[in-house]
Amino acid sequence: MKLDSERNIEAVLEFLGRDGAYGVLRQLMTGPQRFSELQEATKLLPRTLSMRLKEMEKEGLVSRQRFAEVPPRVIYTLTPKGESLQILFDALDEWRRSG
Repeated sequence: MKLDSERNIEAVLEFLGRDGAYGVLRQLMTGPQRFSELQEATKLLPRTLSMRLKEMEKEGLVSRQRFAEVPPRVIYTLTPKGESLQILFDALDEWRRSG
């Protein structure tokens, strides 16, 4: 699913509603993180976390930087597009608190 294609609000909500998606994005808003840090923070199974990160990378929300080290080190960071979700998350938090 390409979130840019039609900007369909249902598609965005469906994407964010996938298991762990909101939590991963919210966690990355605190700064760049390794896979193990994301797994610990979100409590997602490795396979689920890996799938979400790949989907987010495909959508342009997350960038993946691999370092040629032993053992390999990979850092995940929000892209500017991913960071732009902050306003949406803040609005959702505000809405939740008001109800």
